[in-house]
Amino acid sequence: MSELPKIIQDLKRNLKYQQKLGMKGVTKTSNTLEQIRAEIGDCKRCPLCEGRKNIVFGVGNPNAELMFVGEAPGRDEDAQGEPFVGRAGQLLNNIIKAMEMERSDVYIANIAKCRPPENRAPLPNEAATCIPFLHQQIETIKPKVIVCLGSVATKYLLETERSISTSRGQWFEFKGIKVMPTYHPAYLLRNPDAKKPVWEDMQKVRDYLKSNI
Repeated sequence: MSELPKIIQDLKRNLKYQQKLGMKGVTKTSNTLEQIRAEIGDCKRCPLCEGRKNIVFGVGNPNAELMFVGEAPGRDEDAQGEPFVGRAGQLLNNIIKAMEMERSDVYIANIAKCRPPENRAPLPNEAATCIPFLHQQIETIKPKVIVCLGSVATKYLLETERSISTSRGQWFEFKGIKVMPTYHPAYLLRNPDAKKPVWEDMQKVRDYLKSNI
């Protein structure tokens, strides 16, 4: 029963977001997300469980039209149990605001739900073990657009070997959902010049959502 406190913590975090949105967040969809989280439990399906502090399930609006997918939790995310809360997360928040949205309007998750050692990218077997839960989240939320943040998220979600530099800014599809790959916020912290192409990508996403209300 050791997994129950962590599950309850994640459910409370999602409930706070739902409360910000009023009754809209309290739906059958949110219950389904709870079921997915409960299915994950105190996961020990791959070696990443050995070094984690928290499973980072995902957070945001369970009815979101826009979903962001990163690669895996970092140190801050592992400590807090929430995706994108460090410096890269602050930059992502700014990007979302520039799109005329709030963090509570979108849903944020990762390919892997446990922090890899030294913040390395998830290995193929680790991603393959974890990504079915992300697929369930996507199926439950049914966003209109998914933004893949970085090469790892793009590679595993779209099952492609294309580099992020050649795929960013172009529309792809995942099970009928529009997908826009772009650079990871952590990359932008190291390469500020890449902010301009990312903003161009996010303008495409914003305009698509506005035209498909």
